[in-house]
Amino acid sequence: MPTLRSYGLVAAAESGQEKTECPVCKGDYKKCRLEICPYLKGVRELLRKIKASRTVFGSSPPSALIGSWGYPKVLAGPLVPPVQADTSILEQYDRWLELPLDELLAMRVSLVRGKRPTRVIDARKPDRILEAMQELAMAKTPLDVELELEKEPLLHPNFLVRASPTGPSAPMRRALIAENPRVPRPVEKVVYDVDLRASEAIHELYSSGIREQYIVRLLSMGLLGSKRWRKLVPTEWSITAVDDQLGKRLRREVKRHPWLNEVRLHSHYAHFNRVTVLLIPGPWMFEVFEVWHKSNLTKIYYDAELPGDIDRYPENVGGAYHALRLPVLESLKAEGRQASAIVVAEVYEGWIPLGVWRFREICRAALRHPPVKFEDLSESLIALEKIVELPVNSILRQSRVLRFHLEQAKLIDFLGSTV
Repeated sequence: MPTLRSYGLVAAAESGQEKTECPVCKGDYKKCRLEICPYLKGVRELLRKIKASRTVFGSSPPSALIGSWGYPKVLAGPLVPPVQADTSILEQYDRWLELPLDELLAMRVSLVRGKRPTRVIDARKPDRILEAMQELAMAKTPLDVELELEKEPLLHPNFLVRASPTGPSAPMRRALIAENPRVPRPVEKVVYDVDLRASEAIHELYSSGIREQYIVRLLSMGLLGSKRWRKLVPTEWSITAVDDQLGKRLRREVKRHPWLNEVRLHSHYAHFNRVTVLLIPGPWMFEVFEVWHKSNLTKIYYDAELPGDIDRYPENVGGAYHALRLPVLESLKAEGRQASAIVVAEVYEGWIPLGVWRFREICRAALRHPPVKFEDLSESLIALEKIVELPVNSILRQSRVLRFHLEQAKLIDFLGSTV
């Protein structure tokens, strides 16, 4: 019997990933207080209103969250802010780099999460509540939703490695959509095609201009893939699965393109994170150094893929690896070029854990900037050391991509001297 993992749709645990916690309460939830948290000052009044009622009515971005705890029976439910407005920005990651961190967190914490235990296989024959959630997932624009909760929603810190945080949550009694959703034709096509594999559906949607977060929502709600095998997929797993599937398809295309003819260096900083991309003329290779700067301690996590390597899950960097690979492949495909890529993703003191999206969007922003160009690899390494807060020797000692290129250069010099 096929499983989610057999389709490449399950991400392994982020076992090697740096733990994340709120910089105020340091993960001690007993110290978490609405009245003193500096990150929640913008939504305190809104959260008080939420706690005073067991019914929430508002415009969902649209959004839903499928948890992973207890799999294959998980907590599933919609995310609804108690406001009627255009709330689409609450799910548009590409616009979040423009927002201050406290505003971004306050915005996400305004989302009330209704939840109830649901078997993942129920996606194939949903009851009325799950069917409403699937309709919500298909919608292109915000929808008015009414949540009836069983008890007062409670706010707990909810910082996840890959997914963005949400606000107060409570078991839900029912969820009603107050209007008909607007569904793009490409979405309708793949959802109702019960013979189309999930990987193909993801690619079709992406090629039609549907953004990743929309695709993640559809996959998470069990709306993609062959009817017989459709299941709810925990949101965190869906994020990595979509990045990975899109990256694999783009990688095949990029490998057919000619090499870059120069070394390029791109970099961008936002939200206490910096992503620096070094592109080297050569065959497609990719490696990530994820660097966490904490007080006087620096921790480095590393994963790579080189020609001849067997595809495997990046156990050290985790989902951030796929989130960083996708923009690099997008950029190379758009230019019709192939290159070897080294990415240094740095996390500085002050970062609030809001999900893996920030690496994807900061990397995209870096690649949109005009690069610094070099004819010589050694010159680019000198420039790289001036940007990153990490000695280049730390990269040189571990980088398989640099070792490949430096050894190739020595081989060429040797052959040239013997001719």
